[in-house]
Amino acid sequence: METNQILDEIREINLGYMLLAQQLVREDKVAAIYRLGISQEIADIIECLSSSQLLRMAASNTLLCRFRFNDHLIAELLISHESDKAVSHSHAAILMAGQPAEVIA
Repeated sequence: METNQILDEIREINLGYMLLAQQLVREDKVAAIYRLGISQEIADIIECLSSSQLLRMAASNTLLCRFRFNDHLIAELLISHESDKAVSHSHAAILMAGQPAEVIA
């Protein structure tokens, strides 16, 4: 894959993520904070972004979203092939909910 193609795909992912994040925050901020793994301050910023500001953020060549976990157990629970996937996914959600929101310095 060419570098330009990768950068275009990163920007596309960023735009989709930012649009979804803003929609979630505007509909239910508490649920969005949980689902996105962000802080109240970041949710407030996302909620107030204008369309042009959102597009400028999405145009970054740095991926704005990231995996919420770096824990092997959570990854295993999410990809589990057990017969009761709902229990595995619920367990993973509980573990992720116990993690603090990311602080970006």
